[in-house]
Amino acid sequence: MTSDITYDIVTHRRREMSKKEKRESRIRNNPQNSSLGDFEALINQYGEINEGTKHPQAVIGNRVFIYKRSNPVLYPYVEKILEIIDDLKQKQTKE
Repeated sequence: MTSDITYDIVTHRRREMSKKEKRESRIRNNPQNSSLGDFEALINQYGEINEGTKHPQAVIGNRVFIYKRSNPVLYPYVEKILEIIDDLKQKQTKE
């Protein structure tokens, strides 16, 4: 079980995790059992969802990823979205 409290290195204080942080942590800790609602909320947190002709498209930064809606979301889709998010975060820290 993950803790709802984190330690802020900058302010040297403990702080509670936000709902978004908890959701992302839950998905990262158990990508094999991610609900469709959490998965799409994570996509919307970092980008947007465009409805395709057959399958939705996750648009994060300049990357587009097509996935199939199922509940729970298939593991390869979760892994790919997390990879795209990590790349986006890494680019933002370099700038």
